[in-house]
Amino acid sequence: MDRNTILFTSQEKADQSTTEEILRTVYNALEEKGYNSIDQMVGYILSGDPSYITGHNNARNLIRHIERDDLVEELLKSFLNK
Repeated sequence: MDRNTILFTSQEKADQSTTEEILRTVYNALEEKGYNSIDQMVGYILSGDPSYITGHNNARNLIRHIERDDLVEELLKSFLNK
C-alpha cells in the first residue's frame, strides 16, 4: 500500500475566475436595481436564501451555481491575498 500523501489539485484557476465573474455580475445586477449590493449578498451567503438576490440579468440563477462554502473560501483567499 502506497502511504505517500496525494496532492489534490482542483480547477482552482478556472473556478476562481468564474466565481469572480459571477460575483461581479450579481453585484452589478443588484446595483442596477437600486439595492445595497453588499448587504444583499451577505444576506444570501449567511442564509442561503436566494430571494436576497435579484432575478435581474439572471443574477439569482448565476449565484446558485456557486456553493456557498466555496464562495466564502474564495472571498477569504481574496481578502487574505492567498
